[in-house]
Parts: sequence; structure tokens; C-alpha cells
Amino acid sequence: MSANGENEFLYELRAEVEVELTEAEASRPEEEITLPVTEWLFDPTDVEREEVVLRGLLDAVETLEGESRPGDHCT
Repeated sequence: MSANGENEFLYELRAEVEVELTEAEASRPEEEITLPVTEWLFDPTDVEREEVVLRGLLDAVETLEGESRPGDHCT
């Protein structure tokens, strides 16, 4: 993959991860857990796990973006 194609891929991946993270944060699992289990629309623990995974993925994308600057060459 060319550096330009890789940068575009990372940009798109980052945007998608940020959208998913925003949606997970907006679901407010801390409020859901106060309801009876029969009223849960989702398992709050699953949302918290998803947030952790998405934050890790976002950190990885940011790291790769920093490593794929024009003019940098991997040996």
C-alpha cells in the first residue's frame, strides 16, 4: 500500500472509530445499570468493554499515523 493510500485508510479508520466511541459514550451505561435487568436495552458491561477496545484501537491508529509521515522510511 502506498504511503498516501495508507494515510487515507488510517484517516477513515480513525473517523469511524471516533464515531463508534461517541455512540458508546452516548449510550450512558452508568444510567442503564440502575434500571431493572428486564428493562436494559444493552448490557452496560459490554458497552464499557467496547469503549476500552475502541480507545485502544484509536491509540493504535494515532501511533500508526505518527509513524507513516511522508519521508519516513522503515528499514
